[in-house]
This record gives sequence, structure tokens and C-alpha cells, in this order.
Amino acid sequence: MRKINQFIFFVLIGFGLSFAQFSTKSNIVRINIYKSFDKVHPRSQLKLAVAADIDSSFHINSNKPHEDFLIATQIKINSDTFKVIKIEYPKAQDIKLSFSEKPVSVYQGKVLFGVLIQVPDSLEPGSYKIPVEMTYQACNDQSCLPPANLKSEVEILVVNNKTQINEINADIFSKLNLSYQNSPSNVAFSTAQKGSVSEVLESSGIILSLLIVFIGGLALNLTPCVYPLVPITIGYFGGQSEGKTKRLILLGLLYVLGMALTYSVIGVVTALSGAVFGTLLQNTFVLIGIALVLVVLSLSMFGVYEFKLPDKWVAKAGNAKAGTFGAFFMGLTMGIVAAPCIGPFILGLVTYVASRGDVFYGFLLFFVMALGLGLPYLFLAIFSGKIKKLPRAGDWMEAVKHIFGFLLLGMAIYFIAPIFPKAFNSYLLPAFMFFAAFWLLFIDKMANNVKGFRIFKIIFSIVIMLISVYAMLPSSKNEPEWVKFSNEKYSQAINQKQKIILDFYADWCIPCKELDASTFSDSRVIKESSSFKMFKVDMTKTASEETESLRKQFNIIGMPTVIFINSNGEEVKRLTGFVNADEFLSIMKQVN
Repeated sequence: MRKINQFIFFVLIGFGLSFAQFSTKSNIVRINIYKSFDKVHPRSQLKLAVAADIDSSFHINSNKPHEDFLIATQIKINSDTFKVIKIEYPKAQDIKLSFSEKPVSVYQGKVLFGVLIQVPDSLEPGSYKIPVEMTYQACNDQSCLPPANLKSEVEILVVNNKTQINEINADIFSKLNLSYQNSPSNVAFSTAQKGSVSEVLESSGIILSLLIVFIGGLALNLTPCVYPLVPITIGYFGGQSEGKTKRLILLGLLYVLGMALTYSVIGVVTALSGAVFGTLLQNTFVLIGIALVLVVLSLSMFGVYEFKLPDKWVAKAGNAKAGTFGAFFMGLTMGIVAAPCIGPFILGLVTYVASRGDVFYGFLLFFVMALGLGLPYLFLAIFSGKIKKLPRAGDWMEAVKHIFGFLLLGMAIYFIAPIFPKAFNSYLLPAFMFFAAFWLLFIDKMANNVKGFRIFKIIFSIVIMLISVYAMLPSSKNEPEWVKFSNEKYSQAINQKQKIILDFYADWCIPCKELDASTFSDSRVIKESSSFKMFKVDMTKTASEETESLRKQFNIIGMPTVIFINSNGEEVKRLTGFVNADEFLSIMKQVN
């Protein structure tokens, strides 16, 4: 009975005492509608944001008021064409009113509602209007107005799959916790597969998210580009601190901190710019700079000088002992060295940070990920000091450092090779490997009097020579009949109703090479590819105008990216990382 009396009271107040107010406050709530893309493809998804501006002297009930008789705020999409997947309501506030016995759940000021809609598969290109309706009841501390409806509409332009679409209003949608669901769309942010990094993080709290990226950072140590950091780390720290554990822990922490800082800055800047992760590594001057740094580091391994900053610089930075800032700088450099092997995990993290648009949150995620990446090197730094306690003959340690020096020079060549023509750069590193192994085996006689080390050096040098010779042999590997991409050939294939596979690759991309070596060379994949038009799209020179145009045209975030297009010219699948031949073949057979 009490609730019925309250309801009658609200109605009387609404229609009686505040009728005069209602007549002068007809614009108590104002709404604007925003969309996440300027155009959409059939079979894709689109976010809508309903921004409500509530008069400062009023509030409206939330979507879940505490009393049954209160009118809840609702957002409705009155369309038979577009399906509503999810509606996201803002966080409500509980306030105490003079006529209410308990707090009331309300929205005040400026609030944002999110709507995720599905575009039908067979929708014809054209302009469509989606009606949006907001039902609410406004109240102040003394009275409530009658329930009201606000109606508006948003125009949606549907285009074919060959037309480029662009993300808009990113600052608005970064405030909504509204993620795309699984959908074979051309839109980069809506192609996240179930279990992807962005999807997992979207549904996780901050603590769990940080734990996920930390474990992911640890797992990145299993990627090929990170392997060279192991001997480099041992070699560098083995020559520091005379094996004092406390000193090694300090140096190791600074080394890991430097690596974490590099990844945080590069990752956030890249994510917020929307550019391909690794773009820095495609700038000629950046490549030359990295190569020079590696050469400088290698010279210290050959005994040309000891690697440390001038004492005056160290003193100004806090009267630190020699080597501490060297370790920090080493970590900064090694963070860049490991960048090409970031893989699909980092690609998903970049996508997620870009969609959030939150600089601090992005920095925090990348920083924690890099701590996971660098943690094993803290233990390597501590362990490396024990090497000095092995046979104390200086020749033995110097000989080990020579090997590390050649490794650093090899990495310098690896980074600078893309600058040269392909016909030349594919032989550059193998030729250097052969030279280095020959030098260690026949010319560098240091520590040959240590039997165990001499045996190791002989075996190591022979293995490197065999690998280098094998790498220089002409490849007899089979592969699909790739066609160099051009818009003319691509359009022709679309018009001829051909099934298409687009492989976006780069010379610096390790997973791309794995796809070529393991997946595309599989006889079953080659046989199935005969029913496709197979395009190779070279994205190595990311800074070029042509590459940037292709990136925007196909919404490419990172490499490798493989796009499957059916005979109707529709994208049906997108891969953003390495998959084995079995999985790739399964996808090929599903494309009609």
C-alpha cells in the first residue's frame, strides 16, 4: 500500500505542482547521436553513442531504479533492418531526496549510452536511417515530471567491401565499455577473434589485465628475435661488477627498466597514432642508427674500449657507480632489438590501447608487458657474474667476448640489410656468418690452450659455417603462384568473381617468414591455392606513400595480415599472425 501511495504522490506532483515547470523546461534533456565509422560494410558491426545532456537542476531515473514504480530510462532502436547486439548504460548515482525514504538511482549532468548494432549480410549499398528513442522521467528534489520520449535518428551509409571506411569520434567511444563481438567485418577493431588479446582485456579488470600482459611478456621470450639477447646479456654483465651479486642485481634491474621504458614509449606512441607497430624500424635513419649502436657495443667486446658513460655524466645523474647507466642504456637498446618479434600478442595489445585512447592505461599495460619480457634477463644478469668465477684466465673471458662481439655485428647487419636490394641482402648475413666462423676457427687463437673452450669453439664455428652455406644455397621450396599486388589486378579478380587471398608481409617480419617456410610451402596449401587468386602485398617500406595507401585501404594494423575474400568480393576471414598449415587449409576450404 505504501508503494501505491508513493506512486499516486509522484503522479500528482508530476502533473500538478510541477506542470508550470514542465511548460518552461521542455528541453530538460537533450541528446546527440554519434557513430563509430563514417561508412559500414554489410556483415559488419557499428557502435552508436547517445550523448544525453541533462539540465543541472534535474536528474533522470537510471535504467534500473530501486523502486518498481519509478520510470526507468531506456534506449530503443526501432529498426527492422539493423539488429541490436548490446546496449551499454552509464554508471548510475544514488542520491537522497526529501520525499524519498531511501536513495534513488539516477543519471545527472552529461551521460553517455552505447549501442552496438549488426549490419545485415545481404544489405544493399545505400543510405539508411536508424530511429533512436530515449524514454525517461525527470525529477528534482521537490517533484517529478511526467515520463517523456525523445526521438532522433542517425543516417548510416552502407558501402560495398571494396570501399574504404574510416573510424570517427574515437574520443567519444573511448569512454564506452562497448567491444565489438565476433564478426567477419573489414573493420580492424571488429575482426578480433574469440580469445584475442583485446577481447580478453576488454572483459577483464585492471589487475587481471596486467597479469595477462605480464605472462604474455614472459612468453615473448620464446620468439626467435629475442634469442640473441641471451648471450649478449650474459656477455655484457659477465664483464661487469666482478661477480658481486648485489651489484649485478642493481645492474639487472636497470637493464630491465630500460627495456620496459623502450617498449612502453614505442608501444603507446604507435598505438595512439594507429600506425603499424614496427614503423620506426623501417625508417632508413633509424635502421642505420640501431646498426651503429650495435657496432659500438661490439667494439667494446673486442676490447677496443670499455663500455661506460663518462664519469662526469654519471656523477651528475646521482653520483652512481660506473656501469649503472650503461646497463640502463643497454636495456633501452635491447628493447628495440627485440621489437620485430612482437607477434600477434602485441598486435592485439596495440589494437586494444588504440581503441581505448587512454595514454596512461596504454603506458601501464606496455610497461608491465615489458617487465614480463625483461624478467628472465634479471636472472641472466645475476648468473652472468658467476662466469667470472670460472677459470680466471683473462684469455678465456676475452675469447668469449669475441664471440659475443660477432653476434652483435651480425645483428647490426640484420637490421641494415633491408636498405640494400633484395638480391643482395639475402646473402649479406649468411656471408658474414661464414666469415665470422672462419675467423674464430682459423685466425682467432685466443684461449685455444683451454681444451674445453677450444672444443666448444670448433664445434660452434663449424655449425655456423654449415648454417651459412645452407642459407646461401638456392631455395627449391615450392610455394603458391603469388601475384604482385596492384589495384588493377585486384579489381579485375573481384569483377571475375575469383576467390582471393591477400598476404600482407614485410621483410623485417619474422612471423611472415614462418608463414612462407611452414604454411605456404605445404603441398596441401599449394594445391588448394590453385582455386584462389594469390596476391603478395609488400609492406616493408612502411613510410612510403604507396604502402600507407594500402594500409588505409585494407585497414592493416600489423604484419603478417592475411585476408580471405570470397567470390562475391566479401572479406570472410582475417589472420593477424602465424597459423600452421592445417588451420590455414581449413580456412581456405570454408571460402566459397
